Amino acid sequence: MDDIVLDPKYHSVLSLLKGFRNGVVYGTKIRFPHALVMTLLFRTGSPRAKVSAILNATKDHARGLAFFVTTYKTMMLLQRYLSASGKNTDLHTFIAGFVGGYFVFGEKTSINQQIILYLFSRIAMGLANTAMKASKFEAPQGSFALFAALCWGTVLVLFRRDRSVLQDSLRSSMTYLYEDSSHWTSLKTLLWHNK
Repeated sequence: MDDIVLDPKYHSVLSLLKGFRNGVVYGTKIRFPHALVMTLLFRTGSPRAKVSAILNATKDHARGLAFFVTTYKTMMLLQRYLSASGKNTDLHTFIAGFVGGYFVFGEKTSINQQIILYLFSRIAMGLANTAMKASKFEAPQGSFALFAALCWGTVLVLFRRDRSVLQDSLRSSMTYLYEDSSHWTSLKTLLWHNK
């Protein structure tokens, strides 16, 4: 069996299988602990409903990553095969990511939204770092503190002016932190229970 899996002529096809497998494993490793903690802390309902929510969130994340990796790698293989040079380019990479993103993560679900927002923040930082690297300009000392201040100042203004524009979980967290902390009816609801 090792002769087959190590044979170079099967490498491309087997990389699709391994990519799918890695998507399932990574999605499970990332989502299961997150879903477990968030469900135990914030979700109401029966133990059965909580377990179901944890398993469904884990399945959705793992499946999404597995299908994205498989779509991306398949598109890269097809484009390399069709390319005159027999090599992939940055354009091929973008097209493969674009197609995978559209078809796998295009539906606006809570899991997909979290993944895309995570990705967007990393892209923004990557583009800023790329610009800094290209310009040979070094970030001034304290620039991260300024970035943090701009983020927090902006999100709090958005929350105060029109919280409907913010993502549900962020809005809920901000309500808990900044509004619920202004209301209590006893020592118990001041220090022990929120309401």
